[in-house]
Amino acid sequence: MTAPKDSILIVDDQSVFAQGLARLLDKEFPGVQSVVATSGAQALEILAARPVTLMLSDLRMPGMSGMDLLARALEAEPALSVVMITGYGSIESAVEALKAGAYDFLTKPVDRESLVRVAAKGLERARLLGENRRLRALVAQAGSLQNLLGRSQAMNRLRETIAAVAASDYTVLIGGESGTGKEMVARTIHNSSPRAAQPLVSVNCPAIPDHLLESELFGHVKGAFTGADRNRKGLFLAAHGGTLLLDEIGDIPMNVQTKLLRVLQEREVRPVGANESTPVDVRILASTNQNLEAKMQSGDFREDLFYRLNVLHIHVPPLRQRTDDVPLLAHHFLTEACRDMGLPPKDIAPEVLAFLAARPWPGNVRELQNFMRRLAVFARTETVNLPLVRLADGNAPGAADAEPDLPPYKDAKSKILDDFTRTYVRQLLAITEGNISQAARISGLERVSLQKILRRLAIDAEHYR
Repeated sequence: MTAPKDSILIVDDQSVFAQGLARLLDKEFPGVQSVVATSGAQALEILAARPVTLMLSDLRMPGMSGMDLLARALEAEPALSVVMITGYGSIESAVEALKAGAYDFLTKPVDRESLVRVAAKGLERARLLGENRRLRALVAQAGSLQNLLGRSQAMNRLRETIAAVAASDYTVLIGGESGTGKEMVARTIHNSSPRAAQPLVSVNCPAIPDHLLESELFGHVKGAFTGADRNRKGLFLAAHGGTLLLDEIGDIPMNVQTKLLRVLQEREVRPVGANESTPVDVRILASTNQNLEAKMQSGDFREDLFYRLNVLHIHVPPLRQRTDDVPLLAHHFLTEACRDMGLPPKDIAPEVLAFLAARPWPGNVRELQNFMRRLAVFARTETVNLPLVRLADGNAPGAADAEPDLPPYKDAKSKILDDFTRTYVRQLLAITEGNISQAARISGLERVSLQKILRRLAIDAEHYR
């Protein structure tokens, strides 16, 4: 059997009266389960043990009064809807209860119509509050996901995967080439998760010497080794309650892999030199640009550790698989660089966007970001044009020694125009979700002309719907 969606807690020291209300409410609200408590202490135990949608409580009870119960119940669950019941018809007591946080009140003897009306309103209020909490969580999640710029299908899939992964507490292995934004993905997972209010601690494993990595991760006690002049709790305990990102996990030495496996299995850490272990509550995210399966085959990475880390897997796509996002990223990085240098924002000429979209980016998003920073440094006009791009590209490392490899002018112009048209049309279809008529109106093209362009460039509008 499935648990009921809503429940009503009825608190009254007169058990017969409380049971009578419960039978009446169960009959009027078939999808709701009524629970009875005959004291304030029993009610608090029920509230701690299970979710309660609405609480009806007598105002005057021996031991803990209804007012005391109201205060402690709202302290534990501020969104709880509480209806107070008084047998004395005292308006003053009812007003006092409302000021203390009660949603409504009823007077004894309780008539059926009033009970049903107040209970229905209380249940509806609880549902609305729950829906508001859910929407706020979605908005917060969507806000953090927007940090991952891009409208391409690859990025849409990545955001969907992150949203699903963030809701769980399982370990995640994040793979992808260098410069794709694996750390950004990790931060987005953390910020979209229930642990978002707790710390995200990141450690760049290759940046720490092998002989110090164990102490850095797990901590040490005073005197554990030469130079250990005080206790250090380590990054696992620093991330307690939150998330620990092990960046470039494939580079950790074998002895640290063994101890990391034990921490993941036992959920406790033992600092270097300590005799006792300390429980730790931390979610693990690990990233790598290496092929861990190949490292397992060569004996450089423990197989059991790999499967502990690879509970959930996310692959961050390289920039060559999301070229539709290059114009958006280029604008973002150029604006960001201009802001950092205190310069006014600059535009990017269409032919430059086409050039950038067609250019290979072996360094992925990080390389594109650095390139746009160079453009911001060299730009002296309001618009970034192709001569400026050539200048910035010529200042790239190794560019001066490269042999020029320019095609004929006509061929180069045709390619750049096609690249620009392809990028523009893909963005247009993404915005209009593949609606050809709307795309034609926005672009100023005739519908027939736009369809000819789509056929010539082999772009299928159905992919954007």
